[in-house]
Amino acid sequence: MNRNRKKEISLNKDSVLSLMQEIYNELVEQKATATRIQNKMLAMLKDPEDMTLIGPVIKEQQKIINDTIEKKLTLSKLQSTLWEKSNKDKSDDFILTDVDDDLIQNLLKKDIDKSSDNYKL
Repeated sequence: MNRNRKKEISLNKDSVLSLMQEIYNELVEQKATATRIQNKMLAMLKDPEDMTLIGPVIKEQQKIINDTIEKKLTLSKLQSTLWEKSNKDKSDDFILTDVDDDLIQNLLKKDIDKSSDNYKL
């Protein structure tokens, strides 16, 4: 069963805040999963020989954790910019500047580039 996809994006304060919350929730879940896997792998580590088998998995989980932290920082920069703009002009609609657009594009690009590498349950 196919889900209907939205064909038009509404750019207002509520929709942007909702999208940012969804991105943040996914990052938190991804980080928690990577941390859980990393901790399980560390618990399995008994002998030095185990490090050759478990080491790459731990390294990959640490990379995922670092990526989620970087994405959270980028998201928080974007949120603070939007917060400042919304406080200046108290309307529900706002315009994104080139800097804001670059932040969004970079965040989306990083997410798309990493989506094939990310661990999925």
